Amino acid sequence: MNITTTITDATARITPYGEIDLDTLPSLRAAVDRLPPCVTGLLWDLEHLSFTDVAGLRLLFAPVPHRRTTVTGLRDQPLQLLMVAADLFPTTYDLARLIPDTPAGLMSRRP
Repeated sequence: MNITTTITDATARITPYGEIDLDTLPSLRAAVDRLPPCVTGLLWDLEHLSFTDVAGLRLLFAPVPHRRTTVTGLRDQPLQLLMVAADLFPTTYDLARLIPDTPAGLMSRRP
């Protein structure tokens, strides 16, 4: 998997290319672990992500101390997975935290 990390001020943008699964999860976690302590915002840019499974949920909702995590560029399959997870387990997968600009009505709407 290719991963691009860009740091601007106190925000890191991590862009994975391809798929997130159990095989690619360690390299993505390593990218987060390498961020300097001055980074307080973590933005996952998923524009180039074609697929994710439960490993993506683990990655996106894993607690990252002292960093606010958000997501941008969600494509159809990753978005559908997030919405199903949030619908089934709303306390665990709080999309309002991960995607703060999403209208509240979208969170409760099933496809």
